[in-house]
Order: sequence, then structure tokens, then C-alpha cells
Amino acid sequence: MSLKVGLDFGTSNSGVAVYDGTRVRLLPVDPKNVLPEVIKTVLYITRDYRALIGQEAVEAYYRDHVGRRRHFVKQWAGEIDVYGADMHYVRDIFVYVDELKPGRLLQYLKTALRKESYQGTRIFERHFTPGDLAETYLALLKRRAEEVLGERIEAVTLGRPVKFSESPEQDRRAEETLLAAAHEAGFKQVDFELEPIAAALDYEQTVAAPQNVVIFDFGGGTLDIAVMRLGDPRRREVFASGGVDIAGSDFDRAIIEKRMLAHFGHGQAGQHPQVREMIHAIPDWMALPELGTPINRNALEKAIQAGVAPVRLKALESLIYNDLAFTFYNRVEAAKIALSSEGATVISLEDKDIALWELYARHQFEADIHHYLLAVEKVLLDTLTASGLDPAEIDAVVKTGGSSSIPLFTSMLARIFGAEKVKASSQFSSVAAGLAIRART
Repeated sequence: MSLKVGLDFGTSNSGVAVYDGTRVRLLPVDPKNVLPEVIKTVLYITRDYRALIGQEAVEAYYRDHVGRRRHFVKQWAGEIDVYGADMHYVRDIFVYVDELKPGRLLQYLKTALRKESYQGTRIFERHFTPGDLAETYLALLKRRAEEVLGERIEAVTLGRPVKFSESPEQDRRAEETLLAAAHEAGFKQVDFELEPIAAALDYEQTVAAPQNVVIFDFGGGTLDIAVMRLGDPRRREVFASGGVDIAGSDFDRAIIEKRMLAHFGHGQAGQHPQVREMIHAIPDWMALPELGTPINRNALEKAIQAGVAPVRLKALESLIYNDLAFTFYNRVEAAKIALSSEGATVISLEDKDIALWELYARHQFEADIHHYLLAVEKVLLDTLTASGLDPAEIDAVVKTGGSSSIPLFTSMLARIFGAEKVKASSQFSSVAAGLAIRART
């Protein structure tokens, strides 16, 4: 029988694990990372289409982009038909491309699967669909796991959220895309398990007697909840599951929209719609890296020369044209993480023409994401109602995923179930461990 692994393809981080029937082994698939068993879900594709993942991808991106030159050339992109009254003609479309751009760094690959409007991206001369990006990442992760184990892997249990999307059609399409990507990556046998149920299987290894458990799996892309009876594998039962398209990346975006845009001229570029569009694109990880065109630079320079917030628009220009988007997003995410253990932190970024410094307190963060708290509490209570259990009948609430450590949500769980019932599992590895257990059964 071929080796079968559990693979957690996460929004922010991923992992691979195997289970021998007694012990789960988390594989060190990213030896350059601080936690080698956790690998960032980032993909770097170079101009010659060499692909890198994890910390290696991040390091290559910084090495290739810091202080680099740019040279834009006009390139034919295709034709469009133009109709008007009795007139019809074909018009050529040209775009400006940076012929010195060494590569593209992509993140939130899993989020791309659930966005119906996102059809993919052009990387140099090739178009990559969300499935292509997932396939590339999974193939490289599979290869790393095989190198650790010293044998081929042909079968996998993949995690998936309870809901990729609120739309059943898009949810089905996302799973089909991920299934096809896994097959193309080299896995001959692929099955799925819901991520909160996988986390439950990991937690069950620590249970001495049957329990009613709520799994609160709150990661970078989605919130997934399962209400289960655990402790006796022969009588294991899923009472209800639920989920919502809210998680860590939404909180990063909220911080940027509410606290960061003013540093780049928000509210001061009223007569310059093109500049306003650039400012509004800052929170969008897919859009910001693509703004570095000569046309946009010309629009920025005109606004600056006209005296429109020159210091802040210079900072915007530097953010776009010095390839600082990834650094900027990382600083915002780091601040969010710091606020789980500290009352306040500083978001800072200093580079050419950027001197960003913002003191950010936990109470400000909680105010910025409070509307998400209401939605999270609703889906939690709806799932609990669907299970037929009351909060008093729940023996344990197990938190997993990076966003589950945010104090605002921990306090919510304690208020509903009692602080003594709220337990933390491994934030980044419990799903991979549970998927390995499922792969063995």
C-alpha cells in the first residue's frame, strides 16, 4: 500500500503529517522557517518560470527585488471589437510591462479558489488560473515531503473549509478545482476532510473520556466550526458544522483601510481619480503589485507637482515602485499578531520616501473588527443550535488557527461557554495532524 499523508493547504500556512497508528509525525518541510513543520503558503515564480515556496520564496523575492531597476516597454496585448451606430472596427490594445521584473510573489492562494470573480493572473507570458497556482504549490510541497520521508507519496487527505463560499455552486467549483490541482500535482488518490473535524481528531488523542466538543478553527481565510462527540472512535459523531468567509486576512485589510490609508494620501486626492483608485487598491494584495505602470507614475507625479499631499503621495509612489507591498502587508500582520499578547504595538515602515509610524492599541483593533465579531458569534450560535446542544452541554471548546488567539474572540467563547472550557491546541499544526489521522483510517 502506498504512503498516504495528511496535507493542510492553508490560507497563510501549510503543513504535511503522517500517522503510523500510534504517533503523528509533522514533517519539517521548510527547514528555513522558524517552525520547520510550518511552511508559508506563498509562491514565487521567476521570469524563467522557476517556482519556489515557503521561506525560500520570500528570501528569493527580497534578493531579486531590493534596489532593482525597472524598464517599461509597450507590448501588444490583443484586440477588441468596437461598435457604435453603423460603425465597427478592431482596435489594438497595448500595455506597458516591466521587462526587468525578475519574478512574482503570490500569497493567499487558497483564497483565490473561493473568489468567483478571480480568474487567475498573467505571469510574464503565461496565464495562471487559481488551479494552476494551487497545483504548482502542492507539487513542490509534495516533493519536499517525499524528500523528508525518503519515499514517494501517491495518496493524500486534503483539508477543506466547511464553506469555500456561501454560494453552493462556487463551493463545489472550488473543491473540484482543488481536487484537479492535487491530481495534477502528482497525487493519484485524493480525498477531503473538513478542517475543523481534522482538528477534532487531533484533539481526541488527548481525551480520556467521551466529550461534547466545539472546534473553533479560525485561520487566515475562513472560520470553520464543528460540534462533535469525541472520545470513543466507535461512537464518534458530528452533530453540526458551519463556517463563514471571515478570518485573518479580513482583519489585516480592516487595519489597512481604517488606519493606514491616510499615510498614503487618502482623503486628499479628490481631484485626481486615478490617484484615488491607487490609494483604494492598497488593501488588495492582488491589485497593489500590478499598479507599477508608467501611466500611474505619471499621474502620481502630476498630483505631487500640483501640491496634492506631496509627502504622502511620495510614500504611495515608493510603496508601489520599490516593491514594498509584501513588506507592508507583513508589518500589518505582525502588528495584528502582537496585539494578541500586548496592549499596544507600532506599525512602522521606513524606506525611501516612506516614514510610516503608527501606534496601534488593542482597543483600536477591536473597534476596527467589531462588526466581524457579531458575524462570528452568529455563525457560532447558529451551528450550536443546529447541533441540538446547549452551551452547558459542551465539555470543551478547542481553538485552533492563528486568528483563534485574538483576545476579542477568546473572550466571546469564554462568555458563551465559560473560560474553564476554552482550550488552545496547536495553532498551526492541529489540522495537518488530524488529516494524517484521517488518512490512516
